[in-house]
Amino acid sequence: MKSTKDILTKLGACTEAVKWAGRKTHKKAWGTCQRGDWLLWIAGKLNVDRKLLVLAACGCARTALKYIPAGEDRPRIAIETAEAWTRGEATIGQVRTAAAAARAAARATARAAAWAAGDAARAAAWAAAAWAARAAAWAAGAAAWAAAAARAAAWAAGDAAHKDMAKIVRKIIPFSVICKAIAEYGGNA
Repeated sequence: MKSTKDILTKLGACTEAVKWAGRKTHKKAWGTCQRGDWLLWIAGKLNVDRKLLVLAACGCARTALKYIPAGEDRPRIAIETAEAWTRGEATIGQVRTAAAAARAAARATARAAAWAAGDAARAAAWAAAAWAARAAAWAAGAAAWAAAAARAAAWAAGDAAHKDMAKIVRKIIPFSVICKAIAEYGGNA
């Protein structure tokens, strides 16, 4: 059985994450990690279902909405559109359009939280396209965008935001899903 540290190293995780993993079991690492961005990254790298990844990224991005100026709805709409895609209620084109509008809101307000919400919607668009097209490269890009969104939101609120987002990711992507993904990756769980 490959260790968590071995899997993270093979997937190209940052040195800090690999060091943190140490001798932790997969279950302990997933259950105790306090970094939502790391959890999103690993879920994306392990090819967790794109819809779950999108929902987790959106959940994390929602934590940043409290920093959006009153009356600026584009980031929220982008998140809602991405969530609608996971239910089959929006097209990938609609997700991309909403994500572009959220990015425009971010440029207009120059707020980190707006960037986070826009990036999460963009992550959702990339993830959705990756799932639909089964393109591994896009899947990796989706994970990277989702992680970037989580980092931006955490930057706005500090370590507490990281912890909150880790809880959100674990609620949407439980260890059972990660366990299966590790086994499919060849790391045994």
